[in-house]
Amino acid sequence: MKLFRKILIILLIAFVVISSILFIIGFSYYSKALKEKPLISRVEEVTNDKHFVSFDELPENYINAVIAVEDHRYYEHGAIDMIGIARAIWVNIKNGELQEGGSTITQQVAKNLVFSQEETLERKLGEFFAAFDLEKNYTKNEIFALYVNSSYFGDGYYGIYDASMGYYQKEPKDLNLDEASMLAGIPNAPSVYAPTVNPDLAKKRQNHVLNKMVEYGYISEEEKSSI
Repeated sequence: MKLFRKILIILLIAFVVISSILFIIGFSYYSKALKEKPLISRVEEVTNDKHFVSFDELPENYINAVIAVEDHRYYEHGAIDMIGIARAIWVNIKNGELQEGGSTITQQVAKNLVFSQEETLERKLGEFFAAFDLEKNYTKNEIFALYVNSSYFGDGYYGIYDASMGYYQKEPKDLNLDEASMLAGIPNAPSVYAPTVNPDLAKKRQNHVLNKMVEYGYISEEEKSSI
């Protein structure tokens, strides 16, 4: 019994020490980024763009498609979603391919606005702090708009306006379900899912988006079949 207690104490101390180290690393990485450019300045660079599309200007089908495939509990959780992370791991293992990511939409905004796309531990830890800062200072709808206006859609298109005009020659507000579901799936891996690069893979990704929309009640099976 005493040995068991000692082991528990050692494990608890190790957890506290490791957590403290990770906290310091992440906070320091984020603080360094803010010294280079404050968060509000990074947000204003996106919102002041002449082609910035506000949340109210986005079609409902597109909003629903993005939420369904990227973060279906978006309006229910905070900056991070532990349930979503666990679900993504399970889905990817079950399907044998990377279909879902564990990052919330807010975390993806943090990555787009504050950090580079490099996959490092420091960046991921810093991303958590940036995500919490975004949730503290902006509404969910504002963060969603930042996401779709800062994401890369392949073929040189940054932001939903350029992607919509580039792929379909129409403004985002005029996208139909077919077009909206296609665009919603691209930012996950633009070099792979851009319809001009891999039409078959883009269609497969779109079908995944539509399945998620059906699963979460945004569209019916009949609506999906009409695409």
